[in-house]
Amino acid sequence: MSADARTIAVYNARAGDYDDCFRQDRPDRHLQAFIDALPHPARVLDLGCGPATASAFLRAAGHDPDPVDASPAMVALANERHAIGARLASFDEIDAVAAYDGVWANFSLLHAARSDLPRHLGALHRALKAGGLLHLGMKTGTGEGPDALGRFYCYHTVGALRGLLTDAGFTVLAETEGTEKGLAGTLDAFVILLAQRA
Repeated sequence: MSADARTIAVYNARAGDYDDCFRQDRPDRHLQAFIDALPHPARVLDLGCGPATASAFLRAAGHDPDPVDASPAMVALANERHAIGARLASFDEIDAVAAYDGVWANFSLLHAARSDLPRHLGALHRALKAGGLLHLGMKTGTGEGPDALGRFYCYHTVGALRGLLTDAGFTVLAETEGTEKGLAGTLDAFVILLAQRA
């Protein structure tokens, strides 16, 4: 992640708590919809993979996940839990070209600064094959700054995110809004966008 040191430190310290908070025995509806929309088998970048739960479900569905995270503790936990080849990488280290059928960016890019997000979306566009799919989960709102745990968050409106995706060369296929309680215990608004590389 292109996250500040404090954000990464929080994830290093709370990796086990994060895993406990979001552990599940089957894909949620958003991941299942993403799995169902992929070609089979698909190579999928799991960007900001955390404990790599999504990657494990992708692998179980017959796909080939590439889980990456900027937190060494998360990468270690992912490999301990799933033996899945998770690797340490920041957003700025995504430099593949036409390598993936899909990108799962589920509440990871919300740690990127507003000025950096267009660059990261451009890198993901380049990393996808023609027709590749991007799942983008983001918290919605305005402003940026630390949450209750000290992690940096940047909030975007749905309209702004749609515009950024369009500018990066994506076509938005689906949009779902809701609220969810996260690791910090606050109930936050979010949007899930499914977009396709032309």
